[in-house]
Amino acid sequence: MKAAIAERTVSDLAQDDIVVPYTVEPLSTRGRVVRLGPSIDAILKRHAYPAPIARYVGEAVALTVLLGSALKIDGGFQLQTKSDGALSMLVVDFDAPSKLRALARFDPAKLEAAMKSRQNGDLLGSGHLAFTIDPGGDMARYQGVVPLDGRGLETAAHEYFKRSEQIPTLVRLAVGEIVTAAGSQWRAGGLIAQFLPDAPERMHRTDLAPGDAPEGVVLEAEIEDNEWTEARAHAATTEDHELIDPTLSAERLLFRLFHEQGVRVFTPIGLVDSCRCSSERIDAMLQSFSPAERRDMIGDDGMIEVTCEFCSVKRVFNPADYD
Repeated sequence: MKAAIAERTVSDLAQDDIVVPYTVEPLSTRGRVVRLGPSIDAILKRHAYPAPIARYVGEAVALTVLLGSALKIDGGFQLQTKSDGALSMLVVDFDAPSKLRALARFDPAKLEAAMKSRQNGDLLGSGHLAFTIDPGGDMARYQGVVPLDGRGLETAAHEYFKRSEQIPTLVRLAVGEIVTAAGSQWRAGGLIAQFLPDAPERMHRTDLAPGDAPEGVVLEAEIEDNEWTEARAHAATTEDHELIDPTLSAERLLFRLFHEQGVRVFTPIGLVDSCRCSSERIDAMLQSFSPAERRDMIGDDGMIEVTCEFCSVKRVFNPADYD
């Protein structure tokens, strides 16, 4: 996906369903802020997920956008979990530059037991989290996998960057419901900050310890420690309500966090709830099945009904069209 490069000034006009890239050049830090409103509300209400499940789905969507929107390709990015918890599977697809879809599978009995025991803070249990980059065409897919160990999606994302990318990274995620004149609405938000130094004048010396450098020479390790420590400390102060506040713009939030150092904000990228499914795709799928397999799909009304797990759209096909 092509990264936005147009610089923006601080705005007090809050926008929903966007991801906003930013840089804090004095701290060699870059990142993105995602604000999700109508899109995540539609995804969650379409499936009528119980609130604990909805919060995990919202976090997963926000995390997927934060990571997928950094890709400089016009392909796809997928987050998928598989675990033994009440929430056995999460799938989020991000198709560059803006399309989102998501679904969850959960065990109602396990969820009820977790809620009764007030242990619903970890519904994922043990398993794994996979991030898949699909550049499209003939290019090979790339997948990174990290374990889920009961500490949530934020921690799993940090572990992914530590193991796979080796980039100092901080991720913040938040999900919640707000009450408006139109009723309750789900919102989700997230922030990612990454330390990406690229200044050519820095000297990298592995044979010197901090404090032992010649006069006038600043070791890369010392710069990294100081700059990233400061950037991480500022980013970590982001509170949940700031990430989902419909009256607080992403630009104003970033200004709150980094105004002392100077933050540059770039053109936001719009996001939309959109599924890949279509009648043409399902028709092609049905044609690939054998006559016996299609007969097993025929319902009591003599038709084949196919409902998309992501968008819940039901499509009806006549078996006679495939004879």
